[in-house]
Parts: sequence; structure tokens; C-alpha cells
Amino acid sequence: MAKFNKTEWSWILYDCGNSAYSMAITTALLPVYFGMFKGGEGMDLGYFNSLASMLVAILSPILGTIADYRGYKKRFFTVFFVLGTIATASLAIVPYGMWQMLVAFYVLTVIGFSGANIFYDSFLVDVATEERMDRVSANGFAYGYIASVIPFGISLAVVYLLGMGEFIGYQIGFVITALWWAVLTIPMLKNVHQVYGVEPEPNPIGNSFKRLGTTLRNIRGHKTAFTFLIAYFLYIDGVDTIIKMVVPYAQTVLGGESLDTFLLLGILLVIQIIAFPFAILYGYLGNKYGTRRMILVGILTYIVAVCFAYFINSVSQIFILGALIGSAQGGIQALSRSYFARLIPKENSNEFFGFYNIFGKFAAILGPLIMALVTDLTGNARLSIFGILPLFILGLVVMLKLPSMESQEVNISE
Repeated sequence: MAKFNKTEWSWILYDCGNSAYSMAITTALLPVYFGMFKGGEGMDLGYFNSLASMLVAILSPILGTIADYRGYKKRFFTVFFVLGTIATASLAIVPYGMWQMLVAFYVLTVIGFSGANIFYDSFLVDVATEERMDRVSANGFAYGYIASVIPFGISLAVVYLLGMGEFIGYQIGFVITALWWAVLTIPMLKNVHQVYGVEPEPNPIGNSFKRLGTTLRNIRGHKTAFTFLIAYFLYIDGVDTIIKMVVPYAQTVLGGESLDTFLLLGILLVIQIIAFPFAILYGYLGNKYGTRRMILVGILTYIVAVCFAYFINSVSQIFILGALIGSAQGGIQALSRSYFARLIPKENSNEFFGFYNIFGKFAAILGPLIMALVTDLTGNARLSIFGILPLFILGLVVMLKLPSMESQEVNISE
């Protein structure tokens, strides 16, 4: 087990907390629950995923710029974390059939979760040196995967015991998820503090917009970071889309008679366990062979997974698909985060991670929307999966143009 100090462990534990949200709300329980509310029209969730991502994308750079002032980062993180946990628990109180209200709370959970992640990701520069960023970032995702097994496993057991078609089990699962997320955030709130930042000045909001405008004008001056953001925009679209749409896709292409929902959710639980060692492995291999090289391996793995997804016709094949996804999911996200953190000025980390998130969230608008539209227009959900394949391929091409970073030869001003 890698050795981490108290601050690093506190940062990692937040990943353990919010990964419960990613598993239960983004990937598993909420998509099934939404399908029950909508009478089996689960693919419609793609539209609302796109709406939530658009709202976060608009907010990200503005909030990140303001939070670069010393003393602001923790405050913004706390506000969005609280919003996310309260909205997640509130999913449990939505009356049956009021799917519009369910969607409203869901959008709030996405804003809270994603907004908190802007500042959580940017705290990486405060908790780890450049030499340790790959390992710390990768272990955050890794331990997040394995830790999320606990609340999701409990929730899944509750759903099974109370009946897969009963709402109460899912509602209890939403509350369990919110509580787990909240409790494991306490060390982050106590022990992680902002180190780098811009000194406070009069009219911080107005000056933040001025700094944001300056960065927008000059971002192409940060050539390597800007090129990486283009690549990231392309390939992370597919990653986020698969995370959000795997359950609706599997339910649609296999149909109710062929698909045992409990078994599907159980497979997702196993995938979390598979993802744990692979995320750690990516961090180790990224440190040894180069971060960029391992990101490329992750993209290639997703290309194979997308092609395989078109042909699935049984639950056992979903397991194989899930194993492919799980082997790359945490690694590509963790190494993307640490690669970008090396390219940016630390005192402006929130501002730059605001752009990192806006590129990621605008990408996340496209994928679910494409899948939902293709399904509606063609009546064939299988074809929708190929809508995200070109983005992985283009992301791979742009990523090949970037430096390896093994020797730290790239200056942030390039």
C-alpha cells in the first residue's frame, strides 16, 4: 500500500465519499429508478444529463476564477458539496409519478457533485508535489471505486430484499449514498487547505471576471495545456457518456425479458472491484512509463469497448464490457487530472481547472444527447453507441501530439 500523509489521505477519502454518488446516482440506481418513473423510457435520461452538464459547464470557469483567491476555495467546495448531498437525499422524497420533480433534484445533484469536483480536483496542487501527483490522483480514484462498493452493496441488498420493483428500496439507497458521501468528506473539510492562490483584493468578483477574460484571451499562449484540453474534450465525452448511459443502454438493447436488473446491478458492483487495482496500476505505470502513454492505452481500451458494446446480447457479455470499461475508467480520469495539473500555474489552479471542467462538461453534453437522439430517430439503441466512437479516435490523434512529461520538460507557459 502506498504511503500517504494525513493531507493526502483526507483528499483521497473525499473520492471514496463522492464515488458512492457516481455509482448509485450517475450509473446504477437512479437510471433504473428513473426508468420506473418514466414507464421504461430510460434513454430519455440522456437529455437531462446533457442539461445538467450544460449548467455546470457555464458555471465552472466563473466559479474557478473567483475561488483562486486565497480562502475562497474551501468555501466554494463546501457550498457545492452540501448542495449535492442534500439534493441526493431529497431524491428519496419525490412522490411517485412526478418525474419532473425527480429530474429537478437530479440536476441539482449533478451541479453539487460536479461543482464540488472543480475545487476538489484543483486541491491536487495543494496536497501533492508534481512527483506524487500521478500516484495520489490514481489512488483517489482507486480507493473511491473500492469504497463505493460498501454503500452500493448495502443499497443493492436493500433493493433486493424489498423488491426490485418497489420504490422504497431505491429511496433508502439514495439516503445511504448521501450519508456516506457526507461522512467521508469530514476529513477533507478538516485537513485539506488551500496553499496556492491569488492574494485577495478589493471587488474580488469584478476582478475575477477581468482575470477570466484575460485568461480566455491568452489561453492559447499556454499551448500544451490548450492542446490537451482539446484532446480531453474529445475522449472524456465518451468516458462520461458510457458511465452515465451504460444501464439505460443495456436495458434497452437487451430488453426487460432478457435482462435481470438485479444481476446487472450486481455486475456493476463487481466492476467497481475490478476498477480498484487497475486505477492503482495506471498510477504506477504512468509514473514509470509516462502519463501520456497510459492515457493513450486508456483511450484504445475504450475504442475496443465501444465496438464490443454494439454486439452484446447477454448479461455475461455486459460483464466482459464492464471489465473492459473498469480496467481503464479510473486510470484515464486520474492521469488526465494529474497530467493537466502539471501544465498549469498553481496559483491559478481553480481558474484552469474551471476550464478543465468546462471542456469536460460540454463534452458530456454531446455524448448522452447523441445516444438519446440516435435511439429516437432510428429506433435502434445499438447504433447510438457508435456516435461516440469518432470522439475517442480524434482524442487519440490529438493526444499523440502532446509531450510525454516524463522528464518534466514542458514549461507551463508553452
